Amino acid sequence: MPALAYTVHTAVQHKQWHTAEPVLKALASFGPRAASALNVVRPLTDADNVGVRTAAASCVWELERRPETVVPLLERLLEHHRNFDAIDLAGRIGPPAAPVLPRLRQILNDQAEENARNESNDAAVLNTGNTWTLVHTASALWDIAGDCEADTVVSALLNAWKDNDSTARDVLACLNHMGQAARPALPRIKTTLEQPHRGNDRWSDAVASDLEIERICRSLVTRLRKLPEPTPAGEQ
Repeated sequence: MPALAYTVHTAVQHKQWHTAEPVLKALASFGPRAASALNVVRPLTDADNVGVRTAAASCVWELERRPETVVPLLERLLEHHRNFDAIDLAGRIGPPAAPVLPRLRQILNDQAEENARNESNDAAVLNTGNTWTLVHTASALWDIAGDCEADTVVSALLNAWKDNDSTARDVLACLNHMGQAARPALPRIKTTLEQPHRGNDRWSDAVASDLEIERICRSLVTRLRKLPEPTPAGEQ
């Protein structure tokens, strides 16, 4: 840990951002055991480079788990709507990150509107970041606000999955955490199980990816079928 702290300090001095960022992530992996590095890490939450600022904020969270220290940093980090590391950090913090919910909703709505404009103009959503923005932001919304955002989250996840099949594993991972709230996704999950091949992975782990997606889908179908039907609003 002292070696990592020295390395990140030196990298920042020389503005070697691409070195500093992964070293900060390595420090974060030690959790509270790396608390002695906080004096080096904290100042980097104000670094010139947004990637380093984000990695430093995430590292501070992992080292001391104090939302009152980290949540205020997220406001600035989320000015970049595709800062997925910052969005994911908000999700890991969970309910204490509620102050950034308005910004996350704005990111989600802006991206959904952009995708809708592309679709109405018969233009393909060519930038896969468009769909990944929906996935990361929807997942964070669920982790922070839970059932209050369930309809928005499921809708965003299904739209991302429709436009980019490569998001399937991440979409299903979130749906898997949602329990009964994921029930509106059941028809899409069943359709996926009926396909001879799932996902859009063309790399060497395509078979493993397909099997994982199939496993999660089967688990979700079994679990959601066993859950009681939700009570309509206003009924006891």
